[in-house]
Amino acid sequence: MTDRYISFSQSTIGNKLCRLLGLPIPPLLKRAGGQPSELVARIYVTGIEQQNTDPVISSALGNHLILEPPAIAMTVDGVVFDARAIKTIKQAENLYAFFHEHMRYIAPSGKIVLIGLSPSLCEHPEQASIQRGLVGFVKSLAKEVGRKGITANLLYNEKSLSQSIVSSLRFFLSYRSAYVNGQVVNLINERSLVLEPWIKPLSGKVALVTGASRGIGLSIAQLLARDGAKVIGLDIESAKTLLEQEMVNIGGQAMVANITDTNAPELISNELERLVGSIDILVHNAGITKDKMLSSMHKSHWQQVMSVNLEAIVRINEEILKRELINQSGRIICVSSISGIAGNLGQTNYAMSKASVIGLVDSMSSALQEKISP
Repeated sequence: MTDRYISFSQSTIGNKLCRLLGLPIPPLLKRAGGQPSELVARIYVTGIEQQNTDPVISSALGNHLILEPPAIAMTVDGVVFDARAIKTIKQAENLYAFFHEHMRYIAPSGKIVLIGLSPSLCEHPEQASIQRGLVGFVKSLAKEVGRKGITANLLYNEKSLSQSIVSSLRFFLSYRSAYVNGQVVNLINERSLVLEPWIKPLSGKVALVTGASRGIGLSIAQLLARDGAKVIGLDIESAKTLLEQEMVNIGGQAMVANITDTNAPELISNELERLVGSIDILVHNAGITKDKMLSSMHKSHWQQVMSVNLEAIVRINEEILKRELINQSGRIICVSSISGIAGNLGQTNYAMSKASVIGLVDSMSSALQEKISP
């Protein structure tokens, strides 16, 4: 699907008009398609004390690794800056010097990855201070380069790179991460992750996605299927025809249920046992809005939003976990909203439900890690 505003803003007339009116001009992003490439084409690796590229990085990048730094004669699609050796304020100037000189030669939709040493592993306060400072650097850099569709992200690891970094490194250096920018991932004490098959990393996995007939839910289902998962899409009776067609298109299966029904958790669990036995991924995407200023909001609008957006998640989780229908190393993903973080006019009910989803995830994460992690 094309975005008409993006297309218009990128046209000659549209670009001039948007600039005149002060409207944003979003970049055209390269994104992973049905057969996504493994990594961006040309990736340059550097650092302040690096004579040879770290073997873990070399193995992860393979023949995408290039030896020539970015320049007008050779733009690059990706840059990895290994900043683990930065220990002093003076040494941090190397970070400035490299990007000041070379940033203009990173291609549109390019990828920047910084690798830092976790501040908890640093030898002295100045080193810990500088390593923590990488967060501010990468978040600001992300905003600068985002105008060209370039992303910048930070991976914290140990003094000796562990294999746990490889999966995240490859993700951030692929077009799968087109919308992921300014993020910080701490990989200390993470288990090593199996990389193969990279193109279909979810092969053999089964996912249940609620609200899957259209919109964000359908996009999630399509992405999971693209990456190899068998998808079970769930939606309400009125969306049955559309849901069934979309699931056929991605090789998935349809499940019809109203998640707010009293017996919905039991019916969903029974159907999962019948269809697949158990699942690896549960995506709670189904949600509704009933916008109204609080002073004139009907009680039913509050109750309906809380029921669909929050209560159904709680009840379905309880039933599925009780019946142990999520496999080891499984994932429960709850879709929240910026409204749950910043609020929105006329959305006290919706913002409350989505903020509560964040609280639910925070509260359940530790217990679930012990329950379904190997």
